Amino acid sequence: MTQTATIFYLKIQQVEKLCLFELAWGIGQQLTVSLPYPESLTISYQDWQQNYLNFYHKALRGRVVNTGKLTRQVDWHQKLVQAEAKLVFEFHRWLRHEQLYEIRAIVAQAAKQKTESLLSQQNTDVPTVDVFITCNCQDLSRLPWEAWEITEFAASSKIRIARQPINIRNTTATLNYSSKRGRSKARILAILGDDTGLNFQADKEAVKFLSPIAEVEFVGWQPQESQAELKEKIVKAITDQRGWDILFFAGHSNETLNTGGEIAIAPSTTLCITEISQPLSMAKQRGLQFAIFNSCSGLSIANALIDLGLSQVAVMREPIHNQVAQEFLVRFLQSLGEYKDVHESLLSACQFLKLEKNLTYPSTYLIPSLFRHPGAPLFRLKRSSLRQELIRWLPTRREAMAISALILCSLQLSNQRFLIEKRVLVQAMYRQYTNQVERQNSPPVLLVEIDEDSITKAKISNPWPMDRSYLAKIIDQLTTINAKIIGIDYLLDRHQKEENDIKLAQTLRSSIEKQNTWFVFATSRNPAGGWLEALPELASPKWRLQGNVSLVGYNRYVTHVTLLPSQNSTKTPLPFGYLLAVAHLLNFEKSENLLLPQINSSVDWLLQVKNHIAQTTDKNFFDLFSSLSRLQPLTKFSYRLGQMWLHPIIDFSIPPEAIFVRLPAWQLLESDESQLLPKTTLEKRPSIVIIAAGYKDAGLTPGEDNFPLPAAVSYWRSQKEPPNPSRAFTGGEVHTYMVHHFLKQRLVIPIPNLWLIGIAALLGKGVVLMLENNSNSKTQQKEIILSSLFLLTLIYALASLQIYISAAILLPWLLPSLTFWIYIFLYSIDPKSTFDN
Repeated sequence: MTQTATIFYLKIQQVEKLCLFELAWGIGQQLTVSLPYPESLTISYQDWQQNYLNFYHKALRGRVVNTGKLTRQVDWHQKLVQAEAKLVFEFHRWLRHEQLYEIRAIVAQAAKQKTESLLSQQNTDVPTVDVFITCNCQDLSRLPWEAWEITEFAASSKIRIARQPINIRNTTATLNYSSKRGRSKARILAILGDDTGLNFQADKEAVKFLSPIAEVEFVGWQPQESQAELKEKIVKAITDQRGWDILFFAGHSNETLNTGGEIAIAPSTTLCITEISQPLSMAKQRGLQFAIFNSCSGLSIANALIDLGLSQVAVMREPIHNQVAQEFLVRFLQSLGEYKDVHESLLSACQFLKLEKNLTYPSTYLIPSLFRHPGAPLFRLKRSSLRQELIRWLPTRREAMAISALILCSLQLSNQRFLIEKRVLVQAMYRQYTNQVERQNSPPVLLVEIDEDSITKAKISNPWPMDRSYLAKIIDQLTTINAKIIGIDYLLDRHQKEENDIKLAQTLRSSIEKQNTWFVFATSRNPAGGWLEALPELASPKWRLQGNVSLVGYNRYVTHVTLLPSQNSTKTPLPFGYLLAVAHLLNFEKSENLLLPQINSSVDWLLQVKNHIAQTTDKNFFDLFSSLSRLQPLTKFSYRLGQMWLHPIIDFSIPPEAIFVRLPAWQLLESDESQLLPKTTLEKRPSIVIIAAGYKDAGLTPGEDNFPLPAAVSYWRSQKEPPNPSRAFTGGEVHTYMVHHFLKQRLVIPIPNLWLIGIAALLGKGVVLMLENNSNSKTQQKEIILSSLFLLTLIYALASLQIYISAAILLPWLLPSLTFWIYIFLYSIDPKSTFDN
């Protein structure tokens, strides 16, 4: 439970030789007393100040009036300790005056009551009383009011003394700017001023200590920089649209009468607070709450900044030695980094100087003061919340517009088809240039293509539908050359001339009787929702298989593999190419119980095949029936969204020569076995034959079985000697690729562009936030970072090309890379827009 401190306001005014003490608290409660101001206190202060300056006469962070020549024999350390003791004694004796008893008693009683209340709640860490002291003159302000022991009881440790100016004309900023801007980290602007005779390295390291929980940016003078340029740079940094939470200054500073103090920003160059009052006001409106001036004589500066409306300002009232300033800063920022408020942090740093460094640096614990705006809560660094962190990662308006456009682009199937086609083309080139082309002396498939020349030579007037007696001749010839697996990419669902049907039926049976040939016939879905199957009179289900020849793509472009159904179902036929691959494995299975088709079989042939596979332990079958070959639930779900997530694509980056051997039907029929397949290559013959159309009228409707030529296939044709200029690309060629893919388990999984765009957006935003966190880096360093990112993008491109070949995974490159670099580009043209959510 968070506790609030009880607040007292004590105004001390000196009028001639009297001091008026006015205490205000609660709801309109106040008490006024007066007592003489002792001249001895002024003498003690002046004596202490003189000894203080004599002891710390070097490396002070401010200009000090020459105190005369120092005598080396004088023990200034001892004299300073004595002067400090006398000053504190005189100060406390004055404040213990009986006329101040009631004021002390009221504050002490409040502290005691609050302490007892907190102890009953087992909460002893929260301060109980804050006393705001206001002095009407510089002589009173210079006194060490923070050392006032208001009460001798233990409750005095729960009393904190802060200062406030006598004039405060501006309210503190009420806008929670950091939350509005989505910042999970506080932002610190560190101004490093004139370092003549000083060393700011420890200051820089101390501020950088907060880097894990705060964004730190340094600004300071550079050699050869003009005064005007430096002042403009500092003003520009202060008014950064992203805002600041903390303003830090290290260097020389001094009090002034009418300009709010001055800071030395470069040798022989000072900047008055009044000169930057407007920029500071803007910074306040953009979130600036706390300022710390680790420099000398900061009373004027603190008064001016609180008057402008800053919440708290920490300053040194007297000149401060460089090493003391660094010791103080380190301890102060350590406490701040532990999420203590600025008042706790200042008290902790002063306590450190008093208890641990007093022998080395006497009296320094009396120097720091915290000025507070009475209407502002104490500033502390906040722990990052998950919500703040998420807000930080949200895209800006321009980022969201750009990424939305890329996402919409990636969701269009036509764009997906185009990107896949071009990517596979690049893969083909990469294969060739890296010598990773699949080389086979004997491709697995012989494509017997009934082309235009075959139709002409056979004197077929109308190839739609194809003359079945011509198909019978082809099968007879294939039987002659001992073809064991034949796939017929023609639908045989309707009757033709009776003699042609009889001829084909006899040829099919004869081939099975002679050599137990495996036949796979084409089937396709009809408009009524059923399947167009081969007539039983032509091919009996007892010895033939039927494969789905439907192809997957968009707008006539074939791009994806036809997959097995997601579940074992008799309603959906298995893919044509898949059944040919199964036939190949079973036909060449090394087993005594070789499964072969029989004309007189009484059991459905597909059922026999499935039962046989279920009993086999051959690893090849397990590979063939792997989940990659089946339609996965995620892919099926994506269909409802109009997408094809993780649906394997056809890898046209493999050259056709590695997939199939093309043989025109007329050449098959006009040549004998020795001419087609010499005896010396019997062991290298293609094991699978596909009879397919290669003429312009092929398909259920004329021309339906001809498709646009894939770019990769066109590339391979252009690489032949001489180049093949043909633009024809048939369904039969597609099936040869799918047979190859099923046999080799070469199913390339395309990772959706949408997914990679999301990952690239996160990476891009992460890099932008990293650049933002290091916005003070030099331009050369940023150029190195950007060059490295460009190199990594190229490495990713090359890696994605190799992963495609080695792991059969297509990682998109273009759209994700565009996404990533859009973030970088938008940041580079306007870094301030990074948080304009």
